[in-house]
Amino acid sequence: MQERRRQQRIETNEVAYIFGDGSSTSCRVVDMTEHGAAIELPLSAGHSMRDRFKLMIVKDRVEKNCRLIWRSGSRVGVEFTD
Repeated sequence: MQERRRQQRIETNEVAYIFGDGSSTSCRVVDMTEHGAAIELPLSAGHSMRDRFKLMIVKDRVEKNCRLIWRSGSRVGVEFTD
């Protein structure tokens, strides 16, 4: 498989929340760059994900606007947008 990322992702283990439609879902950021991230979701959340949402990393309370790029099982890949 050809690598298409602009930067190599750095492994992390950050608790975060996905929100934007009046509800929020707890998740875990497993790797990240300044351009995007891979997120581990509860099994029930992966099927009903919207294409655009906000991600807040609990540790530093930073909010990122996200666009869903891929999904595989309980993991999704997102691109950070402005």
